[in-house]
Formats: sequence, structure tokens, C-alpha cells
Amino acid sequence: METTETTGERVRRNTPIKENVRIDEKTKANIEYFASIGSAAIDGRIEELEKEWDIERTLELNAAVFAFTGTMMGALVNRKWLLLPAVVTAFLAQHAIQGWCPPVPLFRKFGIRTRGEIDAEKYALKGLRGDFNDIDNADEAWTAVH
Repeated sequence: METTETTGERVRRNTPIKENVRIDEKTKANIEYFASIGSAAIDGRIEELEKEWDIERTLELNAAVFAFTGTMMGALVNRKWLLLPAVVTAFLAQHAIQGWCPPVPLFRKFGIRTRGEIDAEKYALKGLRGDFNDIDNADEAWTAVH
């Protein structure tokens, strides 16, 4: 039986260990910091996390910008520019299949996180805030997240 690996898991697997560690340490530091300054700060941080772009969204915008630029330049300047959208779409396909493409290491160096990494911080902060204190069973837990 084949296991299904999420894109976030593939991104982490294809990211150098030192980058994953750096991102994880930053996440832990965020949790410790916001835990130390109170629930109002935690509320604000959770709002920020809801808006944080993950690596998928960043890659999608990056690809769209480069594909559109290449298409426009190909139509208006020189047909050779059409190579750019071809390369970009190949990168997107590679990322969908492998969880890696050439822009991923650059974005990871900039600290762009996967949705799972962002959610880990968000749910740790929600736990610290007490959001899950009144949950006694699986049905309540399911209702709380949906």
C-alpha cells in the first residue's frame, strides 16, 4: 500500500536539514515569545498567522508572474521569451510531483514555511491561549476545528 505524502512533507524532505532546523527554531522562539507576553499578543499573532503566505502560495504567485511576463514579452518583444513560461510550468509540475523545484531552496532560505509549519505555530498558540481546554471528546474536537 502506498502512503500519501503531503506537499509540505515533500518540501521539508527536499529542504536542507539546516534550513528546516532554522525554520523550526524560529517557530519555537515565536511560540515562547508570544506565550511570555500574554493572550492579547497571542490573539494578534494568530491573526498574523492566518494571513501568512505559505510556500505553495508563494510559488504560485512567483510562477504566475514569470509565466505572464514571459507570455507578454513573447507576444510583444521576441518569441524567445516564450521559453520562460515553458520553464516555469515545468517547475510547477516538478514541484507538484516531487515537492521540490529550483525556487524552493531560495524561498526556504527566506523563511517561507509550509502550511503545516504555520499551523503548528498557530495551534500551539491556541493551546496556550486555552482554546482546547473544554474539549472532552473526539466529537467536540472535530466540531472545534470545523
